Amino acid sequence: MFADFLKRLTAPDPDPLPDDDARLALTALLVRIARADGSYLDSEVARIDRVSAHRYGLSPAEAAALRGKAEALESEAPDTVRFTRAIKDAVAFEDRASVIEALWELALADGERDEEEDALIRMVANFLGINDRDSALARQRVASRST
Repeated sequence: MFADFLKRLTAPDPDPLPDDDARLALTALLVRIARADGSYLDSEVARIDRVSAHRYGLSPAEAAALRGKAEALESEAPDTVRFTRAIKDAVAFEDRASVIEALWELALADGERDEEEDALIRMVANFLGINDRDSALARQRVASRST
């Protein structure tokens, strides 16, 4: 189903993704973070929907539909390194930078810091060109909003 999309995304010199495809790729990355700890909780699903609805101005039904497509894409996507590098090459820096905050929002949705999620976010941030300091500041902003 997503073979053509993944082929375009992982091409040696991909064209920038149209907005809809960028949304799908970044939402799939959220799903990958949520699944990193071996569980995919209802609270994480709800958080992905809220993040997507807020970031992209979607209705709850549209956000759920986007997440459903992203779940399917994530399960077919290559390893995180290649998938994230492909997103970096195809998505504008501004979008990549803001998604780190969304990743932290998702990772902290269950109220706990998980080593697997932390490690994956750190790796993803690095591959997206976001340094550790900016990622930590994003995490702190998210944590301060939820207290």
